Amino acid sequence: MTARKFWIAGAAPLALALSGCMGGGEIPSASTPITNSEAQQGAQYHPQLLAQFGGAMGGSQAQYVEQVGKNIAVQSDLGNARESFTVSLLNSPVNNAFAVPGGYIYTTRQLVTLMNNEAELAGVLGHEVGHVAARHSQRRQQTAQRNSILGVLGAIGSSLLLGDSSLGSTLSRGFLQGSQLLTLSFSRSQELEADDLGIQYLTRAGYDPRAMSTVLASLAAQNSLDAQLQGRNASVPEWASTHPDPASRVQRAFSASQGLPGSVTNRDTFLTRIDGLLYGDDPEQGVIEGSRFIHPVLRLSFTAPQGFYMVNSTTAVSINGQGGQAQLSLAPYNGDLDSYVRQQFRALGGQNNNLAPQTLERTTVNGLRAAYGQARVNNGNSQVDVTIYAYEFSNDRAYHFAAITPAGRSNTFAPMFQSMRRITQAEAGQVIPRRLQVVTVQRGDTIASLARRMAYDRGQVERFRVLNGLGANDSLVAGQKVKLVVRGR
Repeated sequence: MTARKFWIAGAAPLALALSGCMGGGEIPSASTPITNSEAQQGAQYHPQLLAQFGGAMGGSQAQYVEQVGKNIAVQSDLGNARESFTVSLLNSPVNNAFAVPGGYIYTTRQLVTLMNNEAELAGVLGHEVGHVAARHSQRRQQTAQRNSILGVLGAIGSSLLLGDSSLGSTLSRGFLQGSQLLTLSFSRSQELEADDLGIQYLTRAGYDPRAMSTVLASLAAQNSLDAQLQGRNASVPEWASTHPDPASRVQRAFSASQGLPGSVTNRDTFLTRIDGLLYGDDPEQGVIEGSRFIHPVLRLSFTAPQGFYMVNSTTAVSINGQGGQAQLSLAPYNGDLDSYVRQQFRALGGQNNNLAPQTLERTTVNGLRAAYGQARVNNGNSQVDVTIYAYEFSNDRAYHFAAITPAGRSNTFAPMFQSMRRITQAEAGQVIPRRLQVVTVQRGDTIASLARRMAYDRGQVERFRVLNGLGANDSLVAGQKVKLVVRGR
């Protein structure tokens, strides 16, 4: 949750804009260059997407990603000049990549840290170029699917609790707006077509076309490890919001690359260029340390309930588990906590539902003025409880949890509500980010010995293997470069 920018209105304005302008007209073929209309659309949405995903990074690492992205994009026939494309490295801790019409291509820094050579970077960006070339977003709009660039996707816990009711859909949108997992959802056939196009672009550019399968394999392994560490089911990967089930596509991509020319990977160059890249949470957006969230800029901290895991984004922190879901975010505040709580209920309920708290209480939490309200919502044959718990940090700044649980189980989040507190400047100064460090394997180094240098309390060996694309039977060779995650400013 960034201290610099907040999207109070969430994703809705962009979603509405897209659904209004992309639904009609003849869709160009995959061999048609970018049209003026598409370029205008991309330019319109570009700044909004940057804001939603932490902004575009600068410096030599971003320039390198841009260079690779433009080099692979010109293989698509969408534009003859590298200037036809805009490639952005996003300051996001979520594994994600996406594209919008007009030649706007994006990858998060977190996904880049998972890659192990330049060909894999080109493969991911080429896959996204393939979506643009095949006009997949326009085709999704034309078939009247309820998805848009930041459309609502049913893979998050609130939709499982709320079902398909009108109010349930509205509440799901409210909970999803804070998640960086929100980007355009494509069908399985469209994903496979983008894989195939990306492989074509790789081989045209001289890259090893097998890179598409290896990066998908790393993504599947990372998803499985994340699920294991968080104690959740691995069936819904983070990238599944845009790229469903990477594990099932690995073998297909490998088979599609067989016999195609191209051998360039530029592994050492790639690793050297991404050395020092920020890994995981950016302290300016707050960091997750185990079950604790701490924001050194906003000077706040809270602890999630046992058995729940958190996902941090630029607009909110989501807390997910089998017993419910919650989000921490903020909204405009004028000094009246009661009004603030009521407004959050109205915002969560949407224009067509007059959602209001059935109870409203005032209290103090760790020296902070607080207020909370609750409403029970009917959802077909079941009911859920919606809780808003707000805290005043100053006369013009408040934060709130919005939580949803099965009826009668709102106490699930009570310890979390009571854990919210200010942090001291000294505590804030102790938050040191994690960064990627590229090292050369020395004689005597082993996976176990290098993994002990990883800046984590658990899962060091497993994290090291996934980070470096190493299978269970792989070993290290003196002289090869590998990645570590270490603490460093």
